[in-house]
Amino acid sequence: MTKPIIIIGAGLAGWTTARELRKLDKTTPVLLITADSGDFYAKPSLSNAFAQKRGPTHLVSTPADSMAASQNVTLQAHTRVTAIDTVSQTVHTSAGDFGYAKLVLATGAQSIRLPMAGDAASAVLSVNSLQDFSFFHERLSNGKVTAEVADAKKHVVIMGAGLIGCEFANDLISSGFAVTVIDPASSPIAAFLPTGLGEQLGEALANQGVVWHFGTTVQSVDHQGNTSSASKVQLANGQTLVADVVLSAIGLRADLSLAQAAGLQCERGIVVDAHLQTSAPNVYALGDAAQYVNGRTLPYVMPIMHAAKALAATLAGQPTAVQFPLMPVAIKTPALPLVVAAAAPGTVGQWAQSEPGVWLFTDEHQALKGFALSGPQTSRRTELAKQVI
Repeated sequence: MTKPIIIIGAGLAGWTTARELRKLDKTTPVLLITADSGDFYAKPSLSNAFAQKRGPTHLVSTPADSMAASQNVTLQAHTRVTAIDTVSQTVHTSAGDFGYAKLVLATGAQSIRLPMAGDAASAVLSVNSLQDFSFFHERLSNGKVTAEVADAKKHVVIMGAGLIGCEFANDLISSGFAVTVIDPASSPIAAFLPTGLGEQLGEALANQGVVWHFGTTVQSVDHQGNTSSASKVQLANGQTLVADVVLSAIGLRADLSLAQAAGLQCERGIVVDAHLQTSAPNVYALGDAAQYVNGRTLPYVMPIMHAAKALAATLAGQPTAVQFPLMPVAIKTPALPLVVAAAAPGTVGQWAQSEPGVWLFTDEHQALKGFALSGPQTSRRTELAKQVI
């Protein structure tokens, strides 16, 4: 009996790998194992669903059974992988053991959770999956509204003014919620945007009603009395806020638990070569869990699509090195639409605004290495991409 190609993970990376493989190989058995239902949905849509009035069920684009049938994949849903034996090429799971010919780790990333004090610290939410969003959506759609919040709006305190935190802030403020964002930096998306552009984004969202608390962090989250569903949020600068929901959006960390236990080389992600092979034979990784050549982690949609296509060719017997082109990232903040193409990690240079809505990152030789566009200038992404060296 032919051993299957096993894919662990039913996110964009897992399902796209299966779909790309089926374009090249119609018959090799594929087993996809996932701890959730396996329903296919676009993870980026989680951070702008409220403004579109889309609940959890509306975000599923293809049910798991339909996805498995269309790709001729055996789906092992609601199954936890407990260990990987790379010597015997066996995956141990809560549903039994499965041997593999080749193994793909598409295990994604986990929300970073910082330790904090307070008897309601465990009630702080993160949204990194459809299941997480379902709980978040329920908390905001039901329950009591705190009397302390003006205009009887439910108040969401967001920890983190990064890309995801700002997308949620824009989505929630435009959906009628009161929103406060806490971040130790001095402006939004400080690690990704030129400072001046980050400040413009902060002003645009403030004009929509978002309240910023920069240069501080959340110290503790406590229940607000015995009968209230609200939480008291204590900041390091001494200020106290009252929130109906506290959302942690401080970033993601590659899920390395299985890979590390299996003895695979891991750093910030599961280390892979140009062909996406890990340090173990016949074991591959991609997506949010992977650390690509030159130490890059690329937790965005386009890198996943490129990696899945290359990996599918390799799995089908056509060894193909992944090549990542310049991949501008569109940030979903309608208050100030943004497109950013960051320079490669380690590139020495500086940002400068060349004209309204256009920021260029050039190296010491004045060569263009990246750009950031805002507002109407976002339509120039293709034009600028062609100029990057």
